[in-house]
Amino acid sequence: MRNTLNPGVRPIEAWAWAMYDFANSGYTTVVITAVFNAYFVATVAGNAPWASLAWSAALAASYALIILTAPAIGAYADLKATKKRLLAVSTAGCVVGTAALTLAGPGEVGLAVALVILSNFFFGTGENLIAAFLPELARGRALGRLSGLGWALGYVGGLLTLGLCLAYVIHAQAQGRPAEAYVPVTLLITAAVFALAVLPTFVFLRERSRPQTAQPGCRAAYARVLDTLRHAGTYPDLFRFLICIVFYQAGIQAVIALAAVYAQQAMGFDTRASLELILVVNVTAAVGALLFGHVQDRLGHRRTLFLILWGWLLTVVLAWLAVTPALFWLAANVAGLCLGAAQSAARALVGYLSPAAHRAEFFGLWGLAVKLASILGPVTYGLAVWASGGAHRPAMLSLAVYFVVGLILLAGVNVERGRRRALRGV
Repeated sequence: MRNTLNPGVRPIEAWAWAMYDFANSGYTTVVITAVFNAYFVATVAGNAPWASLAWSAALAASYALIILTAPAIGAYADLKATKKRLLAVSTAGCVVGTAALTLAGPGEVGLAVALVILSNFFFGTGENLIAAFLPELARGRALGRLSGLGWALGYVGGLLTLGLCLAYVIHAQAQGRPAEAYVPVTLLITAAVFALAVLPTFVFLRERSRPQTAQPGCRAAYARVLDTLRHAGTYPDLFRFLICIVFYQAGIQAVIALAAVYAQQAMGFDTRASLELILVVNVTAAVGALLFGHVQDRLGHRRTLFLILWGWLLTVVLAWLAVTPALFWLAANVAGLCLGAAQSAARALVGYLSPAAHRAEFFGLWGLAVKLASILGPVTYGLAVWASGGAHRPAMLSLAVYFVVGLILLAGVNVERGRRRALRGV
């Protein structure tokens, strides 16, 4: 580990950075992917024809807020050296918002939508801020290894949280309790794990950056964002890759947001079967993040991403063809391998192509690209399901278009040229 870290960075600090991924992954696993999304559609919205679209719209609204604020928050963090303080605020917001979701019962669609928007906004903001620490910790070509460690620990954290929730769901179902009785408890479990597991991050992770300007914070932050956008041509490979991220992540985010919904509506899984499936997928996602982190450092960023995107194409085709649980389990585990790998590889490549003085700012743009994809993918999927009268299979197959476009855009990214531009700075 020491050979991969920058001078002055201790291994315990790198571990503490990766522990944030461990801590926050329970939120996406339980709230977005496995439990609350299906609960929202079936119980809160009462399986109304618009339920899936309403869930997608709630996520879209939260991601729209992140799109509007992420670049400025990142620029402000660079200018004022406040990444760690802002990270603490966003973490507290997500933990409290997750716990508050327990208040959203059957029929309380408005409250559920508001709390999903709030909690997911804070989650996404924290995700951007923690990523901005990565280039400060690891050396250039070792970014993939440390990023992979973070994503792997993230899926272990998601596995732990989901396992605790599954154990409680099995216990509650054995006693004949309905979903509205046991789902709120899974949300409290998720909030508690996040709050406890994130403590090492705030104890050991250092704020190394120094304030860069005496200008008023918000004004300077927006001015810097505008300056970055005006000089976008200075980093053509980085910005082409960010556009590439928008497309292929649209497909990935649709799978994440609708996974449990698809499993229950298209495959006939119940809550317990969905949880068991996603529990196993978290294991394969952790393996994928670790494996492809090393592959990326050896094979190169772009070639690794090519392999990953082809894997996603295979995933959607298998899911579309699946009429038996066995084939759907295969598709889900291929998705798991590709999910951990895609997230790790993209974060490392953005760091590799970013100039040192603008790291938090460009990770804000990375977050913007992912959140834009998080609007595009789930909303178009939800519209496809609604327009087809509730048919999920055609909507799943349509996601292949996003991965094809991503492959085409990735082919135009020159990583070596982009790295040279980043090292020269603005």
